[in-house]
Amino acid sequence: MRPECIELLEAIDRWLTRDVAPAVNRMEHADEYPSAFVAAMQDFGLFGATIPAEFGGMGLRAGEYAAVVELISTVWMSLTGVINSHLMMAELVSRYGTDEQRKAWLPKLAEGELRGGLALTEPDAGTDLQAIRTTAVRRGDSYVLSGTKSWITNAARGNCLALLVKTDPLAQPAHRGTSMFLVQRSDGYEVVRTLSKLGYKGVDTAELVFSDVGVPADRIIGNEPGLGFKQTVGVLELGRINVAARGVGIAAAALDAALHYSRLRRTMGKPIGEHQSIQIMLADMACRTSSARLLVREAASAFDEGRRCDVEAGMAKLVASEAALANATEAMRIHGAYGYSTEFEIERYYRDAPLLCIGEGTNEIQRIVIARQLLEREAASADAGRRP
Repeated sequence: MRPECIELLEAIDRWLTRDVAPAVNRMEHADEYPSAFVAAMQDFGLFGATIPAEFGGMGLRAGEYAAVVELISTVWMSLTGVINSHLMMAELVSRYGTDEQRKAWLPKLAEGELRGGLALTEPDAGTDLQAIRTTAVRRGDSYVLSGTKSWITNAARGNCLALLVKTDPLAQPAHRGTSMFLVQRSDGYEVVRTLSKLGYKGVDTAELVFSDVGVPADRIIGNEPGLGFKQTVGVLELGRINVAARGVGIAAAALDAALHYSRLRRTMGKPIGEHQSIQIMLADMACRTSSARLLVREAASAFDEGRRCDVEAGMAKLVASEAALANATEAMRIHGAYGYSTEFEIERYYRDAPLLCIGEGTNEIQRIVIARQLLEREAASADAGRRP
């Protein structure tokens, strides 16, 4: 890791300890938007974390960014949602946008002047993105957008989105009819409601309606319709690395809390950490955390090297999110009644962790994707071995 990134992590750690940790439980239970913390992340430059330096960003590598996400998630996972969805939108522009789009959008995204996220999910389309119904109809030099998006992070507090739509509803296969647009709040889409959630408080999640919203034709990312699904799949690799890093953060935080409590709480004349049943739980929690962290590093390394990493990112996301859920549950059991209390952070880990098993593709889908890709790789390797 580069020295400047180590310095960034140290500065963020001091900020988390000094400002965020003392306030997180109160703000979490009030479901209060963390405006001051968002401003601090903007001052750190985190809205441009992975945006190339030539466009005003920090140019962090995926591994460095994952380390930032893991660290923040050990204190309050919700804060990472504010920057991750935003940076996935920026990654779309950086990777697939035209030169003109990069120059026009990336500096504003890096500064945080434009802030938002990725608008994919609809009331009847989540994992199956080919089933989206939001449309974009060409009218002269513009497109008219119509439809509904739901569960969109940063939609209420942000001012721009990368929006997946159907430009050709009759295309076969269906994914060839999708396109990705850049839209701004000023274009006229409506936030109809914010959605209440079990966990992942603080960060806003909203439902949107596009009622004949007109945008210029040059807002299609890459200026070529029909590539939206391919573009989405490309940036979801970074999104899954981010979700995996969040999982490691929660798993590590749950482990640290369990270790600390196991030294202090006494039963039958000794700390509970000296009881074998507790020791077995702690050992499993530590192994889960370390395994997940290594998978995140492997996926981030593949991403940084420009290699296809859908399998690696999927494995990291799967293992890390399940580690977070398992560790949060074990930490609650170790803490007993204190783990169930809203006065302590354990119940927050327990509420936040399930989201990671659902977001950026459910873990059930991850297992299918991983297996299919492994079988394809094996077949390709076998075919190569048979060649003269």
